[in-house]
Amino acid sequence: MSFKRIFAAIVLVFSAVSIAFTPTAQQIEQFKKLPKSQQQALAKQYGINLSDISGGTSTNPTQMQNPSSPSVFPRELDEEELEPRDPLEPVVEELEPFGYELFSGEPTSFAPTELQLVPNDYVIASGDTVTISLYGKESATHMVMVDREGRLSIPEFTPVSVVGLTYAELKQVITEKVRNEAIGLSAFVSMAELRSIQVLIVGEAYRPGSYTLSPLSSVTNALFASGGVTKIASLRNIEVKRQGNTIAVMDLYDLLLKGDSSGDVTLQSGDVVFIPSVGPQVKVEGQVKRPAIFELKEGDTAGSLIQMFGGFKEGAFLQRVQVNRVLNNAVKSVISVNFSENQIQYAPQGGDEIKVQAVNDEVVDSVSLIGAVARPGNYQWFEGATLKSYIADPRSDLLPQADLGYSIIVRESKQLGKIEVLQFSLSDALNSKSIPLQKNDEVFIFSRFNSQEQEESALKNLAMSAQEQELQESVKLWHLYKRRQFENKVSFEQDIQDIQNKSADNKKETDKDSKDAEKEENTENQEIEEKSYIPTVFGRETLLAPVLAQLEYQSSSSSESQIIEVLGQVRFPGIYPISNDMSASDAISAAGGLLESAYTEFAEISREQGDGQVAHIKVPLTSEGIESSIHSRDVLNILMKPNWQVSYRVTLKGEVVFPGEYIVKRGETLFSLLNRAGGLTEYAEPRAAVFTREAIKEQERKQLARLSDELRKDIAAKSFQKSIGANSSLSYSDANRLLKDLANVKALGRLIIDLPNIVSQVDSLVLQDGDALYVPGKRESISIIGEVNYSSSHLFKSGTSIEEYITLSGGLRDRADAEKIYVIKANGAVFIPNRNSWFAVNHDTELEAGDTIVVPMDASHLDNLTLWSTATQIFYQLGVGVAAIARL
Repeated sequence: MSFKRIFAAIVLVFSAVSIAFTPTAQQIEQFKKLPKSQQQALAKQYGINLSDISGGTSTNPTQMQNPSSPSVFPRELDEEELEPRDPLEPVVEELEPFGYELFSGEPTSFAPTELQLVPNDYVIASGDTVTISLYGKESATHMVMVDREGRLSIPEFTPVSVVGLTYAELKQVITEKVRNEAIGLSAFVSMAELRSIQVLIVGEAYRPGSYTLSPLSSVTNALFASGGVTKIASLRNIEVKRQGNTIAVMDLYDLLLKGDSSGDVTLQSGDVVFIPSVGPQVKVEGQVKRPAIFELKEGDTAGSLIQMFGGFKEGAFLQRVQVNRVLNNAVKSVISVNFSENQIQYAPQGGDEIKVQAVNDEVVDSVSLIGAVARPGNYQWFEGATLKSYIADPRSDLLPQADLGYSIIVRESKQLGKIEVLQFSLSDALNSKSIPLQKNDEVFIFSRFNSQEQEESALKNLAMSAQEQELQESVKLWHLYKRRQFENKVSFEQDIQDIQNKSADNKKETDKDSKDAEKEENTENQEIEEKSYIPTVFGRETLLAPVLAQLEYQSSSSSESQIIEVLGQVRFPGIYPISNDMSASDAISAAGGLLESAYTEFAEISREQGDGQVAHIKVPLTSEGIESSIHSRDVLNILMKPNWQVSYRVTLKGEVVFPGEYIVKRGETLFSLLNRAGGLTEYAEPRAAVFTREAIKEQERKQLARLSDELRKDIAAKSFQKSIGANSSLSYSDANRLLKDLANVKALGRLIIDLPNIVSQVDSLVLQDGDALYVPGKRESISIIGEVNYSSSHLFKSGTSIEEYITLSGGLRDRADAEKIYVIKANGAVFIPNRNSWFAVNHDTELEAGDTIVVPMDASHLDNLTLWSTATQIFYQLGVGVAAIARL
């Protein structure tokens, strides 16, 4: 039951209104046990006088209590603890003095109970009540209290003095007395009620004062009765004084740390429990089992202090433990203590602050396997260890995507804090004599892929089992942990990012004279590429980043940065570390080898000169030239073969004699390809041909994206005008529909061509990769789309005007823009009729079979949104092209 519910019940009792419900004594007792601050807060909330609930009694601890219900006061919470804490506020963990939490809360269970067994050495005194059961020729039971004279008056027996006797002696005396004074009777003796004792608790008690306790109470019972101790109380020198003499000194640490209660003596009436203030203290934190603030006692040593905090954790660094000490109450000093010695040379002093650090996370005398290995991790190094000692079988020790052509060993340099890189071919190392390894070598095995998408696609083709996929994930997790560890070691996260971006920055070529539109397109392309490209976990870009950062960091004016850059026709262009005696051949291997398009006669090395100039050196890629040495910060550029091209693929569909996909050479024309395909069929309509190009499709996609963004801004501006009172007929549903349609539109990439002129060689069109030509059959219809009542196609009739075709489609809608009607010719060209003559066309060349009449929407109905009109025109034009292709 909650405190408020208990208090509500109590409020009902003392209300002036007569009610039937009465709280139980247990509920009232629970309320009385609440901290005083909570009692006052609840009483103030409900407008009740606390004296009414407590029955007018005083809360003074010196008041006599019922011996059968010893007084136990709960500890009150601090005001700060009572205030609600913001859950988002960070919690600062502070060290607390050891042992004081024993007295927090509501320790009523520590009070002696009435059912507690009375020990045989219990000393009888005035106030004790004895139960005497007689049996034999007669049966009777008498409860007799020891009077103030110390006598026990049993009915029909002479009084007997029992003060000072133990409980065992009392039973013997009464048994013999009954046997001697009454023939045929025997007695059974037990304690009925025990007297109360008066104990004075002073010093640093939480509530000092005089307490009435059970005679079985010990020092700890007295402490709990007074609510415990204050924050500055000593737990190690609690004195018990009797008749002016100190009869016992209790060390609570013995009870808390060893379970030794020998110092917890039983109190007698008139005893004084004195709690002095705390003595010298030592603060212990870090890699110990029980971090806290401990009180020192005379004679405490380093060994006894270790027992207090429970010993060290397994990861504690004991050779140099930091101890901060105050000297002469003036200055602080630091001493280092070796706690790993058998004889620890350290004597604790008050004010010492001991901080035990953890051992270095770096594993020594080991070999680390990192990257595309089946079981990455740290392994024990031993004399004579080689690479084959850890990677013996590529099938079982490596992941499927491991690159056997390029691996590195990162080795600690003789200069402290520096590294050097050794490059090797994993396949060569496994097939020939293996590479010897040294202590703390880190072996990096890279993936054959740099893109996560490519790697996942390749692994899917391998049909990996669920267990193998799980292994891949676990390997990635360990690798990420190891990479963070490496990055923390060099502490160069910003340099890592700079190194990763450097290669990309060198590849970007910005034309300062280009127009703003071109810059925007380049930015969009870059964003798309960044979103689509995700480096693989084991790729060169990911694994080499911390290594390159360390090499960059350890460079200086006297020591050049040991990195190079490989550009051009290699599989993985980028920045790589220089290994010992690195050649151009090694640099090409690091970059994944040459592509098919690489020019194999020579390469170019750009090398920085001391005067700030750059020298360009041609290096023959022959057996001798390729072994040319590489210097720091060289840029090796692998050129492309002259006139190298990837095969172009062009598609022909529709009314072509041999439609299909064709391979064309660079510079080949559409006329040449049509001749290879047998030309057009007799049913072809060349004027209506649709020609698409991938480059144009990409431009249209960007235009659609830009149009969607501008239209969204335009609609937002119109909505704002409406919100400030301007008239607006803009419909949210219409605007949302158009934006949704724009998002779903796919670019066509149509290039308007005059196929009859191309076939007759009047015009010429050079083909590009991805081009497609769609040649429809002859058409005998004209289509009407847009803002007409019924979009339809009609049989073409020479001499029929645009107005007549619109009439055949049900006429114009209310929102049609009659002044902007236009015609999309069969070849995709847009024809705008003469406004003075389009109602009565005088020559039949203006309309032809296969044409499409477009009736656009009047943008004035939509707050003059010109972008809306532009968007609808794009819809119509793309729709006509798609429809033409769909008919094939």
